[in-house]
Amino acid sequence: MRLPLHLAWSGLTTFDLDQPRLRMSYYRIVLAEGQHHDLVQYLNRELLVDLWPTLRTLVSRDVREVWDRAFGELGGSARAAA
Repeated sequence: MRLPLHLAWSGLTTFDLDQPRLRMSYYRIVLAEGQHHDLVQYLNRELLVDLWPTLRTLVSRDVREVWDRAFGELGGSARAAA
């Protein structure tokens, strides 16, 4: 996947989502930098739910809290991982 410069402005813009580290970086960048239309375009719901227990440790507290509150299934995965 290739992210536009308004998302991936500080480095890597192309991500092989078959590679776990690159997939995690891709999701972290989109969550941290993306606007609503970016989230819809670049994130996959099922994959986000699967990645969330680890991904939530890589994003800011603000991002983590917003996503945990907005999506109960993510908050539940965070509690299960704790």
